[in-house]
Amino acid sequence: MRSKLSHPRIVVVCGLVMLLFMCLFLAGPGNYNNASAHLTHLPHYNGYGAAVGKYYVYDALDPEFTPPQEPTQITFSVQDYNGNDVYNIYTMVEIYQESTGQRVKAFPWTKQDVGDFSLFYTFPKVGNYDIVLSIANDNGGSHAGVGPPRSILEGNLNCNCDRGVFSASITKTFGDIYYGAIFAGIIGGIAVFGSVAAIVYKNRKKRENERRGTPENGGPKIGREVLIKYFVMMFAIGAGMVHLAVYSEHGSLRIEYSIFLLAAAGAQFLYGIVYVLMTLTTDAESLRSMKAAKEYYKNSVILNLVGLVGSSVLLGLYIYSVVMPPPLSPINRPEAVDVAGILDKSLEVILIIGILYLMRLEKKGINGLLIPVK
Repeated sequence: MRSKLSHPRIVVVCGLVMLLFMCLFLAGPGNYNNASAHLTHLPHYNGYGAAVGKYYVYDALDPEFTPPQEPTQITFSVQDYNGNDVYNIYTMVEIYQESTGQRVKAFPWTKQDVGDFSLFYTFPKVGNYDIVLSIANDNGGSHAGVGPPRSILEGNLNCNCDRGVFSASITKTFGDIYYGAIFAGIIGGIAVFGSVAAIVYKNRKKRENERRGTPENGGPKIGREVLIKYFVMMFAIGAGMVHLAVYSEHGSLRIEYSIFLLAAAGAQFLYGIVYVLMTLTTDAESLRSMKAAKEYYKNSVILNLVGLVGSSVLLGLYIYSVVMPPPLSPINRPEAVDVAGILDKSLEVILIIGILYLMRLEKKGINGLLIPVK
């Protein structure tokens, strides 16, 4: 009888695709046009993009989940509609409190040598604010100082300029809620998948003992290799969930970074799922012939090697990126070490250890597995 899952080569193909993408990632040209790549991170809360006259402007706040009474960096990236830098523009920035309509801060007309520039402000209290960016149409001219406040924020009466309005939400707790929800989703997903796998494992062991007798009486045995495979599956899927949670944050640096993280997450999901499917669909009865036993061992080795190589490459890339600027980086500096990165790489380190230990066990046990085979 043949093993029911005889084609883990799907995972091999996925691994090769991931490795191919890594090669493109490392060697690809560095002149892709990525409009939002002028920012240090891809904002998904306090960030916006809008047309302002002949320019397209992105803004971002750092920290993104901005609390009150904390110095905040407001970054603008003014570009043309092809995503190219612009130079020697005159800008004025105003901040209005949305609830009252009052202007709480104004930065005077200033010549910006390049369209990417930052300002600093401490928002006084929780609430919504409107950040108004004015860009002169005449490269300076009579623009100087600060214009009077306006009730129509985008209005350009008596100003040879174009204006765009960007919203900012200042909150004390939303950031904690957001990151808490992400980590709860990661941990919850692993817990649910692990619980289902544990139930299936328990039921399978019970059925085998009822059908063939206890292991002491010569019946088949579900060894610790199976348990380790469950853990390997859980750690692989957990690392994939982390990649899925953080991929958008890297899109501002290079859109290729987000694609790479999505590809890595997909490969890890597929690897973990196919691994546990091979374990669940291959019972002891299917290994009663030498051919089936050898095929099962061969397939297991292929999966182990794919997971080992892929996880090692991902871990190596991360270490490289926090020590030196990663490939294609537009800001030419290493990535910051954060909680998500530490969590993801911890899972991958444990995954590598589990795969190595599993390969050792299977290598040691294959001869014993073939002894009763007739």
